[in-house]
Amino acid sequence: MQKDSAIYKTKKFFFLLILITHILILCHIIMGKIDVINCVYATDEPFVNPANWGTTGLIEIPTARVLKENNFRTGMGIAYPYIWYYLVLGPLKGLEIEGRVTQIRGVKALSTSYGEYKDKAMDFKYQFIREGKYMPAIAFAINDPQGTRLYPSQYFVLSKQIFPFDFTIGFGNGRFGKRALPPSDETFKIDILDDPKQWLKDSQFFGGIQFHLSEKYALMAEYSPIRYEKQIHDPAQAKHFKKGVPSNFNYGFRWSPYKWTNIIMSYQRGEQIGLNVSFAFDLNKTILPIFDQPYKEKPKDKENPLSLRLERALYASGFKNIGVSIEGNDILITAENDRYFYTARAIGVILNILKDIAPAHIEKIDIIITSNGVPILKYTTTKTDVDDLFAERLKPFEFLRLSNIKTDINWMPDIRLFHKKTFDYGIKPSFQQLLNDPSGFFKYRLGASAWMSYFPWHGGEITGSIEGYPLNNIKSSVEPLSIPVRSDAWKYLQKNVTIGSLMVNQIFKSEHEIYSRLAGGLLEIQYAGFDGEVARPFFDGRIYLGLSGSIVKKRDIDNPFKLSHDYTQSYKTVFLNTRLNIPEKELSFDLKTGRFLAGDKGTRLTITKFIKSGISISAWYSWTDTRSVFKDPYNIGYHDKGISITIPLRLFTGSDSKTIYNYSISPWTRDVAQDIIHHNDLFDFFGRNSKKFIDNDKSHMFK
Repeated sequence: MQKDSAIYKTKKFFFLLILITHILILCHIIMGKIDVINCVYATDEPFVNPANWGTTGLIEIPTARVLKENNFRTGMGIAYPYIWYYLVLGPLKGLEIEGRVTQIRGVKALSTSYGEYKDKAMDFKYQFIREGKYMPAIAFAINDPQGTRLYPSQYFVLSKQIFPFDFTIGFGNGRFGKRALPPSDETFKIDILDDPKQWLKDSQFFGGIQFHLSEKYALMAEYSPIRYEKQIHDPAQAKHFKKGVPSNFNYGFRWSPYKWTNIIMSYQRGEQIGLNVSFAFDLNKTILPIFDQPYKEKPKDKENPLSLRLERALYASGFKNIGVSIEGNDILITAENDRYFYTARAIGVILNILKDIAPAHIEKIDIIITSNGVPILKYTTTKTDVDDLFAERLKPFEFLRLSNIKTDINWMPDIRLFHKKTFDYGIKPSFQQLLNDPSGFFKYRLGASAWMSYFPWHGGEITGSIEGYPLNNIKSSVEPLSIPVRSDAWKYLQKNVTIGSLMVNQIFKSEHEIYSRLAGGLLEIQYAGFDGEVARPFFDGRIYLGLSGSIVKKRDIDNPFKLSHDYTQSYKTVFLNTRLNIPEKELSFDLKTGRFLAGDKGTRLTITKFIKSGISISAWYSWTDTRSVFKDPYNIGYHDKGISITIPLRLFTGSDSKTIYNYSISPWTRDVAQDIIHHNDLFDFFGRNSKKFIDNDKSHMFK
């Protein structure tokens, strides 16, 4: 009888949801508030809020709404016995990617030192139809497709906004379906593709309504079909959900005290109070607006020779290794960009200086941008075009079309350099973690890394770093695996003070835009030896191709200046490296194919999304022949994977800077598809210094 009553309530809820939607659409048409002729898309705002577990939704169910492109959300949700920690990113229009950790209260992991059970998962949602006048937004999602798959699902969901209401109806399997889905180990399992009939048979409907009371407040009601008692792979089921929950209806109240903050209080399952706190950010914007004071020449300096005036202006604007040559009506400038994150911005600063200082009779202007004495590109324009640009007689895209960019320059003019860059040094915070080790889910060390570089000649660098970590609890209960190229990394990381690197690094640039690099010494925290690379950009920077390899040995754990007595063999790598750049979408795809440190052969794919503020976010996944190399069960069949983020200092300071911080997250360290850490990787060295990227970065040039 209770089951029949629950079915009746569910049918009644969906009937009312559909009826209200149609009535409101009809009212809008009658009142003339919908233009039935013009096709206009609606935005997902203001209904882009997180469900319990992070994805854009209501309380337990998702909606078809997604984060805006280059927006980011982080937060925590609680509804006993679950605690969710999540990060959500909108890397492309319509696409939302989420990483989450689910902690289950009262359920211990197999290892007593690990604490309560925790599960990691990634979810992908794509809104393939944007909302129109009559057409709802429609999205498809794949949740937790790989590994233990404790909370997997594939679902379609529709959302229609009739402000101030937003209506959602979805249909999915797995977590929202009639039965639990099995784990998939290291393969990706997408049931809707593998067995569509079974997916249809297993799936159930869900739905909800959100009412936007005001800019700060909203009400939510939803029907969640989750059959907790049948989710047998969920570690919470045996202890907390031996029978069904009292109610499938959830109710919530959302408060947004600031545009970037959401606090959701809810009543769930007919018995639990829930809380969800999240913070959202537009990654296109720096925290403080970037403003670099333009150079203003003092009246007394105007009496100096033109070359001296330009040298002083360039140095005051943050350039080093400055050379100025004036022949007749032509000016040639060489300068190392030591300050500006975007090369396009550095060129714009030089053009602004020339606009004010260069006399009217100057005709041709050549600017050579260098990096440690290596010429990166040559930018050619005229004084007339520069004046027209800043007088707004030319638009930026017109100016760029009239300019000429050459990246195949491999010579330096024979002119005297001033303000030479001989030394460089710095200190930056360092945070490293050891995730999901059997001894504990989260081990970390927090401290700082100090580095210094000496530049004795063009392209040459002698560099070293020392690291100190006053907060350090890294340890492991797992002994190194069969070929421990990285599974013993915790033994190095548990040291509070260490020499991070000490090496000689040389970069050459020859004809036909061929770059080469050779490094030797203490290359990184675990390895010493030699590392080499050759690379070249093609099609104006659309494609990069390169060859690289290394011969290294393990460093001693206790003495940073010695090699290991336990692992005396050499480790070799050989790779064919390729990168496809798509500047229009700010994306790059890297393939590293060859022999990795442990001897396994295969490919590692890395996808990187660049964001206007200077942040870049990467994710990687590998395929290698583990079975012919490794003898332990942890590495066999494993695919190395993880994400990393590069954060520029300019994000926080309000002024430009080339300083960046790297942070990466990967599951428990294993030995599959591992490479050494490269100093000054060539693909990154010439990076965005191509015609394709300069054109794409023109918005930074004339700020």
